Amino acid sequence: MDSEGDNLWSRPAAITTRNANYLPRFQSLCEKYGMKPTYLANWEMAVWPPFQELGRAVIAAGTGEIGMHLHAWNSPPAKPLTDDDYRHHPYLTEYPRQVLREKVRLMTRTLEDVFGTKVISHRAGRWGFNETYAQILIQCDYRVDCTVTPHVSWRACKGDPDGPGGTDYCGFPEEAYFINPDDISRPGSSQLLEVPLTVRRTPRAGLIARTFEVLGSANRLTERVARRLFPPDVRLMPNGRNGEAMLWVLDSAIREGRDYVEFMVHSSELMPGGSPTFITRGSIERLYRDIELLFAHASRYFQGQTLGEYYNRKLQS
Repeated sequence: MDSEGDNLWSRPAAITTRNANYLPRFQSLCEKYGMKPTYLANWEMAVWPPFQELGRAVIAAGTGEIGMHLHAWNSPPAKPLTDDDYRHHPYLTEYPRQVLREKVRLMTRTLEDVFGTKVISHRAGRWGFNETYAQILIQCDYRVDCTVTPHVSWRACKGDPDGPGGTDYCGFPEEAYFINPDDISRPGSSQLLEVPLTVRRTPRAGLIARTFEVLGSANRLTERVARRLFPPDVRLMPNGRNGEAMLWVLDSAIREGRDYVEFMVHSSELMPGGSPTFITRGSIERLYRDIELLFAHASRYFQGQTLGEYYNRKLQS
């Protein structure tokens, strides 16, 4: 879970964290089905007492883990990159290497001081990752990253308006691999295990992609509508419309004998109005229905583990 402020999609100048009060329900659902969430916390959640209380409780009970999730624009030390970082949300990978290192080190130290445990798991803010970032995580003794989204490119999602956009993960592995710090798309011999989000191409992904190329060259609005109606990939991330599709992804992984599936949700999506997707209480109830169906089915075939526990399992295999 990316544990972060309320509705950051709206790019607020002042960030609130009311969604922390809605997390115990999710934790209870996880425990009902033997799932162990990794709460990947960013700055505003790490220093927010209600989230600190939850995190310490799950660590003490062994029912979850705290990891790091870094949003560059509001994680100290403050180093402005654009004319308005809170509006543009620049990627950490767009900052100088020294600034990137300082932000990672301070965030790591803060989490470890607050929760009294070593932090070894990580997901980059806005899915922005590169070789420099991976090398600094290794220097800071991280063991697991879960930023990679196979088949998905974030190039069209700008950070710095003058920058290249997000990371393109097309061609990256679907399954876990120890990263090559000189080329994060390839396996290597580092200590950093990449655990990609579970993303599957749809059966007609190739035809859909070619259709998008034609539509996109003619009308970008048409392309966006078509992608919403006929997505070329399915991610194990709820959006209020993909409950059946997530079950299809899970069944595909079971048939293929995959050794893990990785589900992801933002903490703010569990609060009415905390995201542009789940606005009403009714939409939250439908979200929980989809998650419970997924967890119930997954619990028949998989054992819930934190990212750290999965890392230890891979070391032993």
